[in-house]
Amino acid sequence: MKTSVIGYPRIGSQRELKFACEKYFRGEISADELQKTAKNLRSENLQVQLESGLDFIPSNDFSFYDGILDTAFMLNVIPERYRKLDLQELDTYFAMARGYQGEKGDVKAFSMKKWFNTNYHYMVPEIDDNTEIRLNSDKPFILFTEAFEKGIKTKPVITGAYTFLKLAKYTGEKTAEDFIPSIIDVYCEILKKFSELGAEWIQFDEPCLVMDMSENDKKIFTELYEKILDEKCGIKILLQTYFGDVRDCYGELCRLDFDGIGLDFIEGKQSLEIIRKNGFPKDKVLFAGVINGKNIWRNNYRNTILTVSELKKHCGEIVLNTSCSLLHVPYTLKNEKKLAESYKKHFAYAEEKLSELAELKKILDSELPIETSEYQKNAILFMEHRSGSNPEVQQKVNSLSEKDFTRLPDFEEREKIQKEYFNLPLLPTTTIGSFPQTAEVRNIRAKFRKGEITEEQYDKYIKEKIAECVELQEKIGLDVLVHGEFERNDMVEYFGEYLDGYIFTEKAWVQSYGTRCVKPPVIWGDISRAKPMTVKWSVYAQSLTDKPMKGMLTGPVTILNWSFPREDISLKESAYQIALAIREEVLDLESNGIHIIQVDEAALREKLPLRKSDWQSDYLDWAIPAFRLVHSGVKPETQIHTHMCYSEFADIIKNIDDMDADVITFEASRSDLSILDVLKENNFRTEVGAGVYDIHSPRVPSKEEIKTALHKMLDRIPKDKIWVNPDCGLKTRGNAETIPSLENMVNAVKEIRNESI
Repeated sequence: MKTSVIGYPRIGSQRELKFACEKYFRGEISADELQKTAKNLRSENLQVQLESGLDFIPSNDFSFYDGILDTAFMLNVIPERYRKLDLQELDTYFAMARGYQGEKGDVKAFSMKKWFNTNYHYMVPEIDDNTEIRLNSDKPFILFTEAFEKGIKTKPVITGAYTFLKLAKYTGEKTAEDFIPSIIDVYCEILKKFSELGAEWIQFDEPCLVMDMSENDKKIFTELYEKILDEKCGIKILLQTYFGDVRDCYGELCRLDFDGIGLDFIEGKQSLEIIRKNGFPKDKVLFAGVINGKNIWRNNYRNTILTVSELKKHCGEIVLNTSCSLLHVPYTLKNEKKLAESYKKHFAYAEEKLSELAELKKILDSELPIETSEYQKNAILFMEHRSGSNPEVQQKVNSLSEKDFTRLPDFEEREKIQKEYFNLPLLPTTTIGSFPQTAEVRNIRAKFRKGEITEEQYDKYIKEKIAECVELQEKIGLDVLVHGEFERNDMVEYFGEYLDGYIFTEKAWVQSYGTRCVKPPVIWGDISRAKPMTVKWSVYAQSLTDKPMKGMLTGPVTILNWSFPREDISLKESAYQIALAIREEVLDLESNGIHIIQVDEAALREKLPLRKSDWQSDYLDWAIPAFRLVHSGVKPETQIHTHMCYSEFADIIKNIDDMDADVITFEASRSDLSILDVLKENNFRTEVGAGVYDIHSPRVPSKEEIKTALHKMLDRIPKDKIWVNPDCGLKTRGNAETIPSLENMVNAVKEIRNESI
């Protein structure tokens, strides 16, 4: 039996790629120095995978920013606005990722969306009627050769033609079908080049196959691969899927001339049953995704062996595989110096998952699998009783009734009460929460954690930063203020530190997008609030101003989705436990005079099943109530805001309205405020702040640009329901960009207010 992974983390075990890229953006290192760092990281990754005994080691899973962006660049899908900048190739690439503002021009970045049901974000390719799809980059071949020169024959990884066409945005009259002939030609050329280089296998990633597929979708997929597979040039082709099952196109996969098919047996709930019912072609290799690529818990070998044993009844050759790329888990437990062994022994990061594959391979190749030492050790681990149970929390969840999820009075009456209570001007301005966090702020937090400064010194510093932030916002002229969140390391980890049931890692960094990395906390046991989490800072900030101060919280679904969740209870139960804890905080803020409270659900869409038929029963029937549980007990005049990050909201917009918030802000600037049409079509009742500029780009939007966005909003949303804000928190930006951007935003609003709207 052989082993494989779909992809490996690329940021470096100490986030070396992040820091090198950011130095390059600041002009502190050259392109050659950046490339050297990248090459060293790839070499380290190859060596780790080789030493683990992995049989199929991927290449071209490395990216400076995003794999879909790399594919767009490879296929020459580079809009004219970037070509006109006349930059070096690497800088053109980064302009597509981050936008560009300089002496050569001013352009926005590609839009950004969540990568299926993960917290990773991909850049959305733009295809216009003049796009000429052709091979534009040698990167996949360079990285294959780079490994080959070290004596490692890798399995090149390429985004599949169908998935690329499905994920792209078409800005002209042409559709995906118009680009089928040219993309087939490129993929045939790719196969020819890899054949000449001596590749044996190539992996085409087609995650879009686990989504709902129409008859036309199946027609496009079939047309693409019938012709691509005619030009295999002696290379074996693995069609790799992940994040679900392939119930709509299993017949096509079996019929087409693929040499291997990769299926997910973790999130693919029906994958095993599909094979039981339909069989599996004996002439194809099954790459069985049995190691969870998205969570950090150890694999239960007993369950995996049962799955593989069942698959052996229906399949020929089986390769043990990860369920998806290991991009979504941290690098290695070796960097966790402070985490107790009693916790660590239950975890497997990317490097440890390589060890699990090696152990499973040894166990399954044994004549008596359950008698191997590897199996016995794993079995003992899973028989252990884990701490963390809290019967009181469990009872609270079990006692919830319908009234706990219903806020009174209804929205329309609350809206009138709040308009009179706050008396805000038309188009009230605000921000999403965080303000720039400088190196000094991070350093002070680190010193406090290490005990190098006292709590009194720390509190004094944070109060000074809050006072500066409030003064700045008043000077700029914002209507509803925030305290800046200088005390917070992360919008989930910060809250987890105040919740019983969480544990925290030291180096469990995971890439979210580009150079942005997050360190998700781990839900170990039942969740409850240990003490107030935000009240002190919000109340202090409110004392500094007569303007409304927003209390800033993270919602239960986002806290859950941006943590590594338990696997021994349902996501629903975990969400309700967290919701009860956040509810206590909401009521505390209200009783302490904070009457605008933002409960961010940035990740609401993230765990939505990829098939619409699964949405209600598997997710929305508990995710929306979890949010309602948080705020159902507040007074009518208390205004509940929420915020959502990059995602596709159109198809769940009615569910979002059912969250019964008073105001919702969307990240929308990179998608040209397309959410506005959806809101209008669905008679969205909640007040709305669609972000008027992109904070993920360093460029400063002009006043006229923001006015254009506001006019677009006014054309689609009643003026008394519009809020004005950036599209996300300002934590990752600097003051040099933040202050002029907010000034332009406020000045744009002032001018609009003076118009006859």
